[in-house]
Amino acid sequence: MNSPATRTTGQERLWSVDDHLEDILTTVRPLEPIELQLLDAQGCVLVEDVTVPVSLPPFDNSSMDGYAVRVADVAGASEEFPAVLTVVGDVAAGQADQPHVGPGQAARIMTGAPLPPGAEAVVPVEWTDGGLGEGPVSGMRAHSASPEGSSGQVHVHRPAEARAHVRAKGSDVKAGDRALEAGTLLGPPQIGLLAAIGRGTVRVRPRPRVVVLSTGSELVQPDEELSTGQIYDSNSFALCAAARDAGAIAYRVGAVADDAETLRQTIEDQLVRADLLVTTGGVSVGAYDVVKEALSSVGDEDEAGGGVDFRTLAMQPGKPQGFGSIGPDHTPLLALPGNPVSSYVSFELFVRPAIRTLMGLPDVHRSTTRAKLSADKALTSPKGRRQFLRGTYADGTVTPVGGAGSHLVAALAHADALIVVPEHDTSVEPGAEVEVVLLG
Repeated sequence: MNSPATRTTGQERLWSVDDHLEDILTTVRPLEPIELQLLDAQGCVLVEDVTVPVSLPPFDNSSMDGYAVRVADVAGASEEFPAVLTVVGDVAAGQADQPHVGPGQAARIMTGAPLPPGAEAVVPVEWTDGGLGEGPVSGMRAHSASPEGSSGQVHVHRPAEARAHVRAKGSDVKAGDRALEAGTLLGPPQIGLLAAIGRGTVRVRPRPRVVVLSTGSELVQPDEELSTGQIYDSNSFALCAAARDAGAIAYRVGAVADDAETLRQTIEDQLVRADLLVTTGGVSVGAYDVVKEALSSVGDEDEAGGGVDFRTLAMQPGKPQGFGSIGPDHTPLLALPGNPVSSYVSFELFVRPAIRTLMGLPDVHRSTTRAKLSADKALTSPKGRRQFLRGTYADGTVTPVGGAGSHLVAALAHADALIVVPEHDTSVEPGAEVEVVLLG
């Protein structure tokens, strides 16, 4: 980061998109790891490899409801000449004691139950008469294995190969295998795997806490009545949702009026619960752009590395930007423009990578691809600025949505991609290949 003495030089320099992003990513550091319970770790990133302590499954078990048998006893079995076996008991999932299956015998077995000693395969209940031929027990109702021996007979109508319908011990993962690598984002399947191998807690980087606030005396909350000159505050909702989509725990603060002292106090109050602060509005050169004034006196700006740099970027939309750190803990802050499209595009380009960096993810960027431009006429772009136009992407083709205006919220809502027009291009013809940033 620049020192406080050089904080005012940001607008004297025209920053490129890449330089601004590099400054952010070299400043923001991943959060310190903590140990969390499994469900609390959802959405977090592992900081260490996880090794399997016990094989999955931990024992040979049945993949079907049926009968555990010896292969030789059902060889040649058919509908006309079924194999008739003596049922020596039942094996249920979780049952510790199992009957031994000897020649001419079978054990009724449930899905997930251990393969009993002596058995070599499982025949599904559909291949049998379900034990209805003789004996006091019918169907697949479980009961304890009889120490006296027989509890009926079963007719088997088809042969079975060795290990048929048996899930082998360790067929999923073996003890000593690496279950998950450091850097893995924990979703429901990964949480399930950790539980399956007996892990109740895991060491992760926590989800970053992101506070989003918008500025402007003209902003009104949804569901309230608009007066002349007022608009609804949409930016804070969009950015808060975007932060959650990126993996953060996001807090939305109601719109703050154009008063530097009120804004300063609001920001200072939010530092206690923020790993990252995002403001929208008040960063251009207008007379009422109070964000700069407020941030110049927030927290402990006298320490080396503190303060926020307000910059002009060679991009459209999103030319005015701010970045720095505030408060005694040097909490990162990104100040975004107030126009809805400008703020959202800026979030995707700069804030989302910062959030993913705090999480400790190895890849923090949206996926990009090359696509054929489908348009009725050439796209125009200002010279020397990298333009990001909204579009829809499908099957290698991208189509612009709406115009270049930074206020077009409806068009943004229908876009799933950003069309990138490089700084050196002032027009792009239909059919040309363009770079596309995929949103989601």
